[in-house]
Amino acid sequence: MFAKVFAFWLAVAGVAAAPGSFRGGPGRVAARAVALEEIQASLQEALEGVLSSEAAAKRSAHIEARVWQTFQALPKNDVGRLAPKAVRYLVHSYFMKEHGWLIQGLDPHANQAHVSEVHEVSILQDKAPALVESLLEARRSNHGLSLGDTVAMVGALERLIFDESLALLQASYAFNGLDAAEAIPQRSAHDVLTSYLLLFQLGSKANLTDVRLHQALKSRLSQREDWHELKDFESDTLMNFEYARAHAANPFLEPQYSFQDLTDMVGEMAHGYGKWQNRECQEMKAELTEADVNGDGLVPVSRFYLQADNAKYQFSESVQYLQEIGALDESGEQKVRIANYLQGPSNCIASSSYYSICCLSECEGLVNELEAKVQAPAVDPAYLLELVGHISSASVDAPRQLPFGLKRRLQDIAEHNGGQVPLHGRLFAEWMHYAFPHECPYPKVFQESKILTPEFWAQKKMSVDAQERLEIASSAVLENTTDTDSVGAESAEIAWSSEELLHAQDSPVRKHGSARAALRCTMQLALLLGVLRAAAGSWQTLRDLAAPRSKAALPF
Repeated sequence: MFAKVFAFWLAVAGVAAAPGSFRGGPGRVAARAVALEEIQASLQEALEGVLSSEAAAKRSAHIEARVWQTFQALPKNDVGRLAPKAVRYLVHSYFMKEHGWLIQGLDPHANQAHVSEVHEVSILQDKAPALVESLLEARRSNHGLSLGDTVAMVGALERLIFDESLALLQASYAFNGLDAAEAIPQRSAHDVLTSYLLLFQLGSKANLTDVRLHQALKSRLSQREDWHELKDFESDTLMNFEYARAHAANPFLEPQYSFQDLTDMVGEMAHGYGKWQNRECQEMKAELTEADVNGDGLVPVSRFYLQADNAKYQFSESVQYLQEIGALDESGEQKVRIANYLQGPSNCIASSSYYSICCLSECEGLVNELEAKVQAPAVDPAYLLELVGHISSASVDAPRQLPFGLKRRLQDIAEHNGGQVPLHGRLFAEWMHYAFPHECPYPKVFQESKILTPEFWAQKKMSVDAQERLEIASSAVLENTTDTDSVGAESAEIAWSSEELLHAQDSPVRKHGSARAALRCTMQLALLLGVLRAAAGSWQTLRDLAAPRSKAALPF
């Protein structure tokens, strides 16, 4: 560290002493190179304080495989790295696509000019302030994040969120009268994992101390028809763990499980819970799609509220709620946008202090396919049209010919953006909504992105009772349905907004204008690195104190 700072002092001295030196000359280039090296070291050390090398090795390959396509397709800064808005876009998209996680402080893109950035994520500010400082410094210097930095950032966020599971697991042991420091038989392991899942689903509402309340809840829920689904998920997790260690197990002894073993299983549950619970989202989508007789991703409000008595889901969200989250099409008869409704906060569960689990974003997966083929921030409209025509979704079969209206709109988007279509802009998101109406939500422009979060609606009324639903449905005008697909019809006109917002494009950041500013930045980093080391050590000490006597750590 001292050597780097000393080298930087020499570089600054060279700039000052060189006759005829000017801003942007060789000395300044050297100073900037050293400053960027310091920032990179700061960021890496801060990340390592959250995510150990062992944990990074376990998750980084998977994360990189899932994000590199998006990374390649996002706009870069002048040193080939992602600027803050691009990092934010990638991180949010990854968690919504992989886990269905809506992370507090990393609200949906929301099609607004001013959005939050990764350093504003609540869990980072609370549990990894050193990392936040490094991100802020990287932003101020226009340094940006490389692919490796971004992968580590995603891994660090996963790790911090999964660390919450440690408290739930310890409570699950206590609720079943078990000592976390002792090995337990298989039956007890099932009991602990079941308790953990119940606490996980309750999120921030979970009571981690009342044993009688927990056992009463467990007994009551076990009478529900869907109880077996939760038990199957829990049992599959334990069986997969057994299969993975079968080569080392003694077949003549009853399996025994340590706290670390249960921690490993809880980790798998946390990773897979979003995809497991998404089956309910798909069931809701199937019911709503059945009510969408035109195939345009819209359900008349009357049909939305008048579900059959034996239907598994009774949709009760109010018209006001649907309007505010952008799920209500009011271009004619009021209709519910299926994709927007499914992505809405009323369908998020297991809300904790730092995140909620929502329906997985199918649209992110479709855009991901395009990113893999384009590998650039923008693309020629003719080529993009060909690519989209060969992409299938759950409701669209490929290959297909897109209608003339959509072809024309894609050309309009390109003309609006200098001849190419930005993949990460509001207009292309709107186009994708009409191309895949059951998967891609309509990108309404919001003044405040928090409207799309469960926290915003926590103290607000978002539903109506059965009588109100009946009254709303009765007053709605019943639509005369036809077999025409409004997206596929050549003559169909679509309601279109021409407002563009580029979600991943940052405004240029003004670089430091003097050697003095660069020197000040580097000296601040030197001080910051010392703070980072102390913070990382303190953070690890707290984790060790929180762990049971076996010193088990989460395997992420």
